[in-house]
Amino acid sequence: MTIEHADLAARRLDLAGARGFDAPGAGPARRTAIGTLTRSWLAEVWREALAGRPAEGLALAAVGSLARGDAGPLSDVDLVLLHYGRSLGGEDLRTLADQIWYPVWDAGVRLDHSVRTVSQCRTVAAGDLTAAVGLLDLDCVAGDPEVVAAARSTVAHDWRANARKRLPQLVEALQARHARHGDLAQSLEPDLKDAHGGLRDMTVLRALVAAWLTDRPHGDVDEAHRTLLDVRDAVHVVTGKGRDRLTREDHDGVAALLGHTDADELLTDVSNAARTIAYALDGTVRRAGQSQRARTLRVGPRRPQLNPLGFGMYEHDGEVVLGPRNALATDPLLPLRAAVIAARNGLPIAPTTLANLASQTPQLTDPWPVIARDLFADLLATGPGLVGVWEGLDQAGIVDRWFPEWAAVRSRPQRNAVHRHTVDRHLVETVVLAGGLVRGVHRADLLLLGALLHDIGKVRGAHDHSAAGAPLAAAIATRLGYAERDVATIELLVREHLTLIDLATRRDHKDPGTVTAARAAAGGSREIFDLLLALTEADASAAGPQAWTDWRATLLRQLAEAAQSGWEEGATPPPAEVATVSNADLESVAAGEPRVVIRPQGGSYRIDVFDRDRLGLFADTAGLLAAYGLVVRTAILRTLDGVAANEWHVESPSGEPPDEQRIVRGLERLAVGDRTPLGLLERRRQFAGRPSAQASSGSPGQARALVVPHASQEATVIEVRAQDRPGLLHELGLAFAKAGLSVRSAHIATYAGQTLDTFYVTEFGGRLLSPAKVAQTVAAVIDTCDGNPPT
Repeated sequence: MTIEHADLAARRLDLAGARGFDAPGAGPARRTAIGTLTRSWLAEVWREALAGRPAEGLALAAVGSLARGDAGPLSDVDLVLLHYGRSLGGEDLRTLADQIWYPVWDAGVRLDHSVRTVSQCRTVAAGDLTAAVGLLDLDCVAGDPEVVAAARSTVAHDWRANARKRLPQLVEALQARHARHGDLAQSLEPDLKDAHGGLRDMTVLRALVAAWLTDRPHGDVDEAHRTLLDVRDAVHVVTGKGRDRLTREDHDGVAALLGHTDADELLTDVSNAARTIAYALDGTVRRAGQSQRARTLRVGPRRPQLNPLGFGMYEHDGEVVLGPRNALATDPLLPLRAAVIAARNGLPIAPTTLANLASQTPQLTDPWPVIARDLFADLLATGPGLVGVWEGLDQAGIVDRWFPEWAAVRSRPQRNAVHRHTVDRHLVETVVLAGGLVRGVHRADLLLLGALLHDIGKVRGAHDHSAAGAPLAAAIATRLGYAERDVATIELLVREHLTLIDLATRRDHKDPGTVTAARAAAGGSREIFDLLLALTEADASAAGPQAWTDWRATLLRQLAEAAQSGWEEGATPPPAEVATVSNADLESVAAGEPRVVIRPQGGSYRIDVFDRDRLGLFADTAGLLAAYGLVVRTAILRTLDGVAANEWHVESPSGEPPDEQRIVRGLERLAVGDRTPLGLLERRRQFAGRPSAQASSGSPGQARALVVPHASQEATVIEVRAQDRPGLLHELGLAFAKAGLSVRSAHIATYAGQTLDTFYVTEFGGRLLSPAKVAQTVAAVIDTCDGNPPT
């Protein structure tokens, strides 16, 4: 029989076009039909080429997309002529190969070919990682199936046996490929095959499973794989070329062929699919590494190594997991706590833990309790660690539980040339960069929330995303439990987040009208102006280098300097509060016994401490609470007739409630000079001082301390802004005590990991601080906040 060298490429294209790209299930059926057509055609070529030669020990095998059953209309054909080395002589083997390869070329199909023995397959796989991964899919097209099975099983056996050596090589190759081809989910012209989250990553998933190191995730990742294959097929049909890049000029044609309403919907689907595959791959690589380490270290049964991280969370094999006694079904705060801990430590949350958190923890109330709102602010303040943790939360559906509005911007493309990320990823990147600017604003949490929501209005059909996003942001801030004034601030930040950069680049900053417009954008508030200015810089920086050039930065700085001139720096501090002390508390203190009252407050505790006012009492109390593992959220310190009435709001990472009597005993011992109760504090400092994921990028820089002029007639008011850490309040209290200053009143607050503390201090005898003393105190406070506490 003589084969007519019909145009196989054209027949594959015709077959693809007849399959109705947007019909349900059309993609798998189309690829099956293309595979069946190609295989039958190659089998006919094989029979014609064999021409009476003995077939035993000879086979035509496929690798790549044809072997996997996912070939597109114009995909390459990767073939291997396999033999045992004794079936045919060298000349006959070359002749047979030519009689197979030339018909394929003549049929208009791109061909990658080789002639190998089983032994040569093994050698090639041992020396070439890419070839090894490809040969794992080796599949018989025609001829003796036993020779194909021998080659495939030999390569697979070596792959499993050498997994310990090959896994690091595979991870290194993955990272190099992803660096070359970028992140598929964030590209407007994505490489559907080689980018991070592309089709080749699914091949790597299969290779990891073949090494018996891990199971392959199913469900969403399989659907994502089908989505990318459908898009790849459509690119072949629209362009008439077997390429894997979805270019801008092909967006509309591919979108129409797949039944999308527009190109943005297509790109959103592609981005979602790529993110699912990328997340599955990254998690599978971690699973494989964990399995490999378990094999290496195991001598008998291996108990899990759980390193406590607080609140019932543990680090295990480089991931955050729930402890055995965590009450999933009763604590709606667990997803937030797990996210904060994971991001602060630069660790992912284990996929199983995420699935449990998503399916088993109850929904937060509306509005959120204060502790939940504060935890969310802490999460936004975690710096670069936020990016990966947020992606995990999003993949698990937890972000949608918190904010249904997020779905409208998830994976949404941005066609503005200055943007390098999808809308949702840009929002998260803006939060990270805003974290480096929190020291210049009075409310870090409002800046970070504004950064997360500033483009929430970039939804389908929105003509002015700032105007569309403002009410959405206000609704979210209200749900989070913010006060009406804070909600209004968030709404303003979102509505006006483009105003300052527009004024800076289009108007003369020396014109009084420009200054008036800039101040009006902030509602006439210097504090809100500072928030808006920081948001503007973070937004432009996150967009990309085209949006944040030296020229644009200079223009914005000039506008800011002009607008800020004449405004006093610093927030108006809260007034010193007058303490009210009950007779029972006065009698206890008069008898020389501190009185402590603890009240649970739904995930946190209020601790009221009554004691004789003395130099260093603030430092001792703060240090004692930190030594006992309590985290201070807010505090109000007041004094009445020599009695300190201090209100502390704390969390307990260990889950153990504060012990009233233990605190009383600690205060009594500290009052007589016994520093033993503070012994645990240094150990906790060392534990908390481990390297953080945000050590460089997103760092807010040096702490700030400033005197608020004319804030009080009876005390000098000092405002402190710094990165919070265990024991910081104790160190600040020591700094004041060593300077001989009395803390008459204080308002302690922590917003998104940043302290905003206001201290009313006096010298001995109640005198206001002299100018020289003010300078010394401010310098000592800054040194303390920056890690140089008094000795």
